[in-house]
Amino acid sequence: MKKFFLLIISILTSQVLVSQNEILPNKKTQKGFAKIDVLSIDMPEFNIANEPNMGFAGIHYNLFLNKSFYTGLGIYGAVSGKRGGFFTLGVNAGYKKFLTEKLYLDTGFHFGGGGGAGAPDGGGAFILPHFNLGYHFKYFSLNTGWSYVNFFDDGLIKGNQLNVALEIPLDYNYASYTESEKVYKLRELHKTDWKQNTQTTSLMVHLNNLNVTKGLPNQAEIIEGKTIRLAGFEFANYFNKNWFAFIKVDGAYSGIRAGYMDVFLGGGYHFSFNKNRTNILTKFSVGAAGGGGVNSDGGFMISPDISIEQKIFKNTFVAINKGYLLTPSQLFSASSYGIGLKYYVDRNGTIAEGKTFKSGKFKRLDFIVKQDWYFNAKRMENPTEDMHQISLQINLDLNKHLYVAGQTSFANFGNAGAYAEGLVGLGIKSKKFIGINTRFFGQFLAGAAGGGNISTGEGLIIKPSIGTDYQINNNLNLRSSIGYVKAKGGNLSNTFINLGINYNFSFLNMK
Repeated sequence: MKKFFLLIISILTSQVLVSQNEILPNKKTQKGFAKIDVLSIDMPEFNIANEPNMGFAGIHYNLFLNKSFYTGLGIYGAVSGKRGGFFTLGVNAGYKKFLTEKLYLDTGFHFGGGGGAGAPDGGGAFILPHFNLGYHFKYFSLNTGWSYVNFFDDGLIKGNQLNVALEIPLDYNYASYTESEKVYKLRELHKTDWKQNTQTTSLMVHLNNLNVTKGLPNQAEIIEGKTIRLAGFEFANYFNKNWFAFIKVDGAYSGIRAGYMDVFLGGGYHFSFNKNRTNILTKFSVGAAGGGGVNSDGGFMISPDISIEQKIFKNTFVAINKGYLLTPSQLFSASSYGIGLKYYVDRNGTIAEGKTFKSGKFKRLDFIVKQDWYFNAKRMENPTEDMHQISLQINLDLNKHLYVAGQTSFANFGNAGAYAEGLVGLGIKSKKFIGINTRFFGQFLAGAAGGGNISTGEGLIIKPSIGTDYQINNNLNLRSSIGYVKAKGGNLSNTFINLGINYNFSFLNMK
């Protein structure tokens, strides 16, 4: 009888343990890679005599759908020539085939929209296929080959060219979106594959100012001595406790005519003191910038910067910065200063040097690629007509119903190829209605916009909308919305609709 009783207890205990393990979230891994590529585009004779080639540099992130096929997003900017301020955004699709253990073929296709700097970009829509031969080293890959660019919506930019690319494997861990906002104690997470070192990531939204100390007139506009006011965001990922890499994107909303934008990629060193409540960060970045009357030569700029951060609550800091922005030729230079709100995340692990955690909460991220349709978008000079743009929006859930959002968009049809937006804001969403697999949401975004002869004044716009997310599977939703866009100081004032794909997952945030 005693043995029988012990057997029953053992079975019940094992069943309880199995049940506990079943409710703990599984760690999944998504294979992917980051890519930086450069190509030299032969420019047509348009409004610059004997115009040199435009150096076009891109930053991409791609996900592997299986061992060979991949898809992702990329942003390009002019870095040499005479078209500083020329930017695009697009989607990638491609196929990799290894011929040997190290040698591979890569063929792919990029479709996007954008333009600027007075270039003959038409509506902004373009294609960029490539066929490359690559070699895989231990920590990175190099490839090169043929590519073709064509701004096919009434643009004049087209032709064949050589491209060169650097690729770095960049995988990430995640859990199903259904884990979002669920909290697990540290001892529970230590029973799973989440028991590993954390990765530190930061996200900052900021307001920055450029005091132009040197700037030659561009299109007869004097900008020297002016202050360009910018809004943007910065995303950073840490290699260890001190060293990090970051990407920063800004757009002008005041001070000059609308249209200025910059994209920077860089690295820095993080020093903490005052019991980790105060940080000093030194940063150095390179990137592309221009537009809005800023004569940035070919577009390539460098930017050293130092910032001080002070903790205000939990993982949230307020940051002030001082730096410089200039072209290597010093055709344009400016001192910069600003303020930002930064949030740090210790993610996808339970162990961190010098830190003690009690629990972890899963937070949801949405990556939304969509096509906007602006009805009767007002122009400064040309007749009013509809405009279309490709758009990327990223949402981070604050709780089950409230989220913070960042969005960037570039025109691709409608004779406004240089038009672009950079927005931030808040949104609210309903619970999912099971019978129809649908959520409803409303959001309010605001930020900088300009270019393409669209009437946005100095660049500040607001953009409220409502819409639906229809669930396709555990990671994908169809997204649609209707809204209104209004420019402060400009005549842009119209309704819009959009349709897109929402890719979502959850990451572990330790507390």
